[in-house]
Amino acid sequence: MLVKDWMTADPVTISDDTSMMKAIHLMKQHRFRRLPVLHNGELVGIITDRDLKEASPSKATTLDVHELYYLLAELHVKDIMTRNPLTVRPEDTVEHVAQLMLEHTISGLPVVDEQGKLLGIITQSDVFRAFMHITGIQQGGVQFALRLKDQPGLIKEVVDLLRARGARFVSLLTSYATTREGFRDVYLRVKNLSPEGVEEARKELAGRYEVLYIVQEE
Repeated sequence: MLVKDWMTADPVTISDDTSMMKAIHLMKQHRFRRLPVLHNGELVGIITDRDLKEASPSKATTLDVHELYYLLAELHVKDIMTRNPLTVRPEDTVEHVAQLMLEHTISGLPVVDEQGKLLGIITQSDVFRAFMHITGIQQGGVQFALRLKDQPGLIKEVVDLLRARGARFVSLLTSYATTREGFRDVYLRVKNLSPEGVEEARKELAGRYEVLYIVQEE
C-alpha cells in the first residue's frame, strides 16, 4: 500500500508569518491536529496542537485579556513550529510511514515530491484505515490464527483445507514477532463458512497444527 493512496491531498496550510491566534482559530475551526507551514510556497515546518498549547500562556497568568490577545497576535507560527520536519514521498509504503511514526513518536507526516513540493499529509488515522483495509476486518468473517513451522508448503495446506470447505479468502497475514524460533504465526480471514464448517475446520486444523484462536467477527 502506497502513501499516495491514503494521504490527504492538497492539505490546508498556513504561512510561517501567521499569528499564533489565527493558527489556534484555524485548528479549532477545522478540528485539525497539525498544519504544514509554508514560506513562499515551500514547506519549512509543521505546527501541531501541542506546539500551540505549550506556547500559550498558563491559565494562571496575571495578564489581562487585552495583554493576552496582544501576546497571541504578536507570536508567529515560525517562532514555535518544528522546522525542517520529517517527510515522506507518495511512493513510500504505508508500512514505512508507520515505522517512522513509531520510531519518532509523531502522528502525522507531510508528503512531498522529489523537489520538496508539498503534495499531502498522512496521519495515524490514515495508517489505521489502511491497516483495517489490509486485514479485511470490515468484511467480517472468521479469523483463523495458527502457529506453523517455518517451512514451505504449510500455508498452502491450510488454504487448501479451508477452501475445500467453501471458504472465500479475505486476507492472509504472517508474523515472526511473537513466536518461537523456527515457527511463524499465520492469520487467515475467510468468509462463507457456516458455523458447522468452522467447527469442522477447527477440528481438522487442530489435529495437524497449533491453533492459536478462531474468532468470528460480524
